[in-house]
Amino acid sequence: MNENSTPTATARAAASAAVFGAPCWVSLMARDLQAAQDFYGAVLGWTFRRGRLGDQFRVAVVDGMPVAGIGALAPALTVAVAWTPYFAVEDADRTAARIRERSGTVAVGPLALSMGRGVLAADRDGAVFGLWEGELMRDWPAWRDKAPAWIRLLAKDAFESAIFYGEVFDWASERPGCCEVSYLEDAVVLHREGRVLARLTSGADGTAANPLLHPRWHVHFAVQNLEETVQTAGRHGGTVLGERSTSHGAEVTLRDPDGAIFTVSATDNAVPE
Repeated sequence: MNENSTPTATARAAASAAVFGAPCWVSLMARDLQAAQDFYGAVLGWTFRRGRLGDQFRVAVVDGMPVAGIGALAPALTVAVAWTPYFAVEDADRTAARIRERSGTVAVGPLALSMGRGVLAADRDGAVFGLWEGELMRDWPAWRDKAPAWIRLLAKDAFESAIFYGEVFDWASERPGCCEVSYLEDAVVLHREGRVLARLTSGADGTAANPLLHPRWHVHFAVQNLEETVQTAGRHGGTVLGERSTSHGAEVTLRDPDGAIFTVSATDNAVPE
């Protein structure tokens, strides 16, 4: 999402349409906006600026680059505090209809905002994600390639989920410019123009006591010093939920004081797996 210009509605729609189906942003809805800024500022080194979505929304910035959004959760919304990935679409109404037709859920929207239209939805397993029709951030290609954020879906069955999302977002379709998928053992990898954008893995269990096993989109952030980041999170009220070793190094999943779950990994190891 672009916070710095005001294009026409047609131009906004064309912006997200140009990269349809690709994850284009991550955002947190928090109960206490200031407390969330204090926590993530301390733990991830983010600074914040106001955005055009109103007084109750902030854009997190690292080295001058927008990384994520944090907004205040409206009391009337009965949605969980969570990090949510948003996918670019050319028509929010049509995409929302596709979600419903495939037994997914549309919880909020399409909601008209200053720069476009947003939707909050869930897939058939209950994993929450968003749609964005409108203007992307001005430096979206740089965010995609360099910002310290990527996403991974833990699904009951990665291949069934890939079919759901593929039909919703036109992944691996015959449309020019669509996102492509590849298959590696029990995982599905989403990529565009050679850049890995997301990974879908199997093994979720919605009845498990461990929240990390529930179907969800996991948002990952790269950090300079993993151990120091985890310690800082603990000092500011965060909780370690789990650790995972990958071929690229360790990653740690944390829960912030408000209940939102996110994962951190060392910068050099921040490769989707």
